[in-house]
Amino acid sequence: MISEASRHCTVELQALPSRIGQIRRIVSAQLRYWQLDRLIDQAALGVTELLTNVHRHAQPDKLCTVEMELLFDRLTVSVHDHDPRIPMLGSAGPLETTGRGLALIEAVSESWGVLPKGDEGKAVWFTLPTALPPPAAPPPYAGTAAFGTAATPFPVVEAEPRERAPVRAAVAT
Repeated sequence: MISEASRHCTVELQALPSRIGQIRRIVSAQLRYWQLDRLIDQAALGVTELLTNVHRHAQPDKLCTVEMELLFDRLTVSVHDHDPRIPMLGSAGPLETTGRGLALIEAVSESWGVLPKGDEGKAVWFTLPTALPPPAAPPPYAGTAAFGTAATPFPVVEAEPRERAPVRAAVAT
């Protein structure tokens, strides 16, 4: 169900590998509709990690709900499942192939957390700012000296003069 007034989208699914790609496409399409294209990569990565956690760890079932809510200048993405166990931020070793999901979410989001719901399970969420960051200021220059003098931030190397070959006519006579 998508509600235009509140900018809210909810999708219920079984967290199976075949469904995760579909949810990524739904999240991407919804963000395009809300004209938040710049958040697609972060939101899709985050929802993929949360759904993968449900697929790998949730008990007693894999039924979950993905919810996206746009309020003011924040997008909140959450995944609700029926497992009351709280996920922990892992510290995967350099050769391990799993255990980085929440660390990735922490890296790409503004904030994240877990909302316990007792015997009904939990919701794991993350937020992304919707406002564009202010433009970066141009780097300061070392001065207003002429190009190639010592005050420029990079050295200028003069090329050695070389002898030029004579130009030959390319027209056949």
